[in-house]
Amino acid sequence: MAKSDRRPAGVRPVRRGLAAVVVAVALVLTGCTGGQQPPAPTGTDPAPTTSAPSADARSLVIGATAEPATLDPTATDAAAGPQALLYNVYETLVRLDADGDLKALLAQSWNVTPDNLTYTFRLNPLAKFSDGSAVTAEAVVQNIERIRTGTAAPKLKKAMEVVASSEAVDPGTVSVTLSRPSVTWLFDMAGAAGIVMNPAGFADAGSTTAGSGPLTLDRWTPGDSIALRRNESYWGTPARFDEVTFRYFKDPNAMNASMLSGQLDIISNLQAPETIAQFSDTSRFSVIEGSTEGEVTMAINNGAAPEGVPPGTGNPALKDVRVRQAITLAINRQALLDTVWNGKGTLIGSMAVPTDPYYEDLSGMYPYDPERAKALLAEAGQTNLTLRLRPPTLPYATKAAQFIASQLGAVGITVQVEELQFPRQWIDTAMTNADYDLTIVAHVEPRDLTTFANPAYYWRYDNPAVQEAVTKAGEGTVDQYAAEMRLAARLIAEDAAAVWLFALPNLVVTKHGVTGVAQNANSSLSFDVTTIAKA
Repeated sequence: MAKSDRRPAGVRPVRRGLAAVVVAVALVLTGCTGGQQPPAPTGTDPAPTTSAPSADARSLVIGATAEPATLDPTATDAAAGPQALLYNVYETLVRLDADGDLKALLAQSWNVTPDNLTYTFRLNPLAKFSDGSAVTAEAVVQNIERIRTGTAAPKLKKAMEVVASSEAVDPGTVSVTLSRPSVTWLFDMAGAAGIVMNPAGFADAGSTTAGSGPLTLDRWTPGDSIALRRNESYWGTPARFDEVTFRYFKDPNAMNASMLSGQLDIISNLQAPETIAQFSDTSRFSVIEGSTEGEVTMAINNGAAPEGVPPGTGNPALKDVRVRQAITLAINRQALLDTVWNGKGTLIGSMAVPTDPYYEDLSGMYPYDPERAKALLAEAGQTNLTLRLRPPTLPYATKAAQFIASQLGAVGITVQVEELQFPRQWIDTAMTNADYDLTIVAHVEPRDLTTFANPAYYWRYDNPAVQEAVTKAGEGTVDQYAAEMRLAARLIAEDAAAVWLFALPNLVVTKHGVTGVAQNANSSLSFDVTTIAKA
């Protein structure tokens, strides 16, 4: 297969569905600033400016909720970094277009050998990093190896496990050989795992940027905002805006007030759906309702851990499937959705959303049944159970935590709600050290069912049958992929490995005159601003 289209203006990459991607593959065979700034380290974006944009500067201001803890999108599995930086500042070899098809970005074309093991990418000779240096094959190889053998986020490292070797054939050609065929690897390369960063900026990636995209870092004010500015020497279609600012709000009502007062152009995802009527004046606002790939999940600490991974401090009672089933049965998820998210969203029963090619509606597997929940707890000898529910300080999570604490209390489970500041405290405590019994977060990474095949992930869930199904899915045909992933989804649902509350909807509010925002948030976690225009 070969692709040679440059990114046309106005096209936003969207992860619509893996089926289209794997079919395509099968045919060939997925700072805070203040005062004077010092010179930027070699290989990073030029030093940020400290002056505000001029009155006639074209600017876009986006309200968002989850702020990155680092400017390196590969350092954590959290979605906040890719939301602001992927495709805007950092680019990948390939991307997904609005139809879910793989298209060229830094790679001008690519092909794969008949055994589906060796991929050859020919780089666009115009591609360059923001410091003016060329995007070379050696730079791409260094990025692949950085993810594969370095300290990248666990999910990204998992995506690279299949890579046996990568090689710079010549300055413009990269060869990557897999240890086994993979239906999903090229798909993953269109996301955060495939980011190509200037290797000269690796050491400072947490605090500055070194990308090849149409925007570069202007200033980062932790706790407030990330401002990006136009990359004047961008090698492709120029950005429409001189400055794009992501402003972060812990209080959704404060974000709404900023939108109503004209300080924001976009609310990237409305965090108080019950307030949607505030934006009903169509002469001032447009409301976009669509879907995301986010599963709002109440994680249960299953208590497993492979060698070398902290076992965590979950309550041992949660290793009993009867206790996990009782927790699921005790929660009226439709009432939770109505109470917490104004009825917006879709009930799900496993780690899959309706746009996934392997989706099966399992939301009725454990229907609300508090009496059965009590019986299972009694059978398991857990009639006086106390659990720590440690949600991050995100609106949907804190609202859901209070509702769930009440519902579990009704079946005899005492719940201690302990909110963790997001992102850093929650990531350190829950995701890294598994120091929780229950926690709640929206997992927005596409096709993230595979995390249940990784005992080191913060679920601490170890089920060989799930691992086998996920492995077979990745190595098989398109049809086998869907069938095996569907099996894995059913296995974790039956095992009550977590409680899947609902699929997070995409609720976007734009100022009148702002166009080009996609209805569905299915694009590699990126809030891609290159397609957005403002009258």
